[in-house]
Amino acid sequence: MIKKEIPFVVEIYASSEALNIADAALLASARATISSAYAPYSNFKVGASARLIDGNIVTGTNQENASYPVGICAERVLLSAVASQFKGAGITSMAISYDNLNGKSNHPISPCGICRQSLVEYEDRTHQPMRIILSGLQGEVYIIEKAQQLLPLIFSLMDMK
Repeated sequence: MIKKEIPFVVEIYASSEALNIADAALLASARATISSAYAPYSNFKVGASARLIDGNIVTGTNQENASYPVGICAERVLLSAVASQFKGAGITSMAISYDNLNGKSNHPISPCGICRQSLVEYEDRTHQPMRIILSGLQGEVYIIEKAQQLLPLIFSLMDMK
């Protein structure tokens, strides 16, 4: 048997005030877009904002539905918008924030498994590493240098060839 450690590196900032101007602005955009989320069932509103290679900013929010499987996370709403409106555009950075109406929103959260797979595949198909900025409405901010770090043992198109 061989044991192999798969490293995971995350930058941790005490707050959004410690970020560089561009990252702080992207996170502020994600936080601002939270108000557009539709989350009457979970009361957990998520906003995502992405900076494309050309500098455009695109946002997305979670959209729930009474038929629970129909809901979609903010990250995948955003990826769909980018893929539809900016065909083939790479994303340099994505900021994700949330407002938990039933509790606190003071620490970073991470994308769900489906979103991690979607982020990694989008990163792979555009050949553009995507920095991920994670934060609540206040508190610490995590930055991951590329989406693939969130899902180190990916299942990809290469596995199906």
